Amino acid sequence: MNVPHSPVVPGETLRAALAGLLDGLPAKQAAQAVERLIANYRGSTPTDAPILRDRADVAAYAAYRMPATFEAVRSALGALADAAPAGWAPGSHVDVGGGTGAATWAVSATWDGERPVTVLDWAEPALALGRELAAANPWLKTTQWQRSRIGSALSIESTDLVTVSYVLKELTEADRRSVVDAAAGAAQAVVIVEPGTPDGYARVIEARDRLVAAGFRIAAPCPHSSACPIVPGEDWCHFSARVSRSSLHRQVKGGSLAYEDEKFSYVAAVRFDAVPAPERVVRKPQIRKGQVLLDLCAPDERLHRETVTKRHGPLYRAARDAEWGDAWPPPHQESAES
Repeated sequence: MNVPHSPVVPGETLRAALAGLLDGLPAKQAAQAVERLIANYRGSTPTDAPILRDRADVAAYAAYRMPATFEAVRSALGALADAAPAGWAPGSHVDVGGGTGAATWAVSATWDGERPVTVLDWAEPALALGRELAAANPWLKTTQWQRSRIGSALSIESTDLVTVSYVLKELTEADRRSVVDAAAGAAQAVVIVEPGTPDGYARVIEARDRLVAAGFRIAAPCPHSSACPIVPGEDWCHFSARVSRSSLHRQVKGGSLAYEDEKFSYVAAVRFDAVPAPERVVRKPQIRKGQVLLDLCAPDERLHRETVTKRHGPLYRAARDAEWGDAWPPPHQESAES
């Protein structure tokens, strides 16, 4: 990845800041708030008060959901960074429907340095908490937190990067189109992340089509900007990000594992020259005795399975290390073969 190592560790800083949110809030109360919000929160821009009613609601929900959103968006941004020209980094960032700012933390985990950042959201308690959390990240201290309706009236100032994460699912079809069009009209790069479900994938594809029609090129995850080869209703493209589980996660979900896997779908589209992955691993690799089975999306708009065996030497070792969502072959292997 053409991104310099960061002396700041936003993921660890975010986890520490989120842990502090629940100080003084009884665990049972926090768990009950999360359960209620999971059942009822729609994240839209209603005409009355948002369902995230107060700081306690937002704190519980942020502690529960921000780590997963952060990891999913960071994964998508990492793929964008890999495809972008060497040294490219967004000089400015607008996070649409960003709430408490998980995507802003993901951007700071992907590219070093401070940049103008604006978070737009309808829920004032979420914006207030996002501002409070951002104080722990030196690269987010100047972030602007603005209350804004996310829909047909959305206006976005010119920026290098727009992120829209876990937002489209909460909007009407007309508002989804408006948000994507507003992002396309303002940004050089747009990253959209949705839940890794058939419906989430369908919303991502809808957004992808609009971005391509607006003149964008697909940087990730697809190795091309043509139509997705997946037949609607038969399958869907999604990926997985590993998330460390807090005690609140374990209490709400009744699990004991220290982690969980967040499934997500995404698209990263750009107006500048980018080099997409030669191919993309679109399913968890299957490791068998002496061979690895890779399900790949290819630049010729087809899905296929490649079997890599021991006789492939270094490529076999790379295949054993390959993960769901990775570019294939790895950059060093590609250059060695050429």
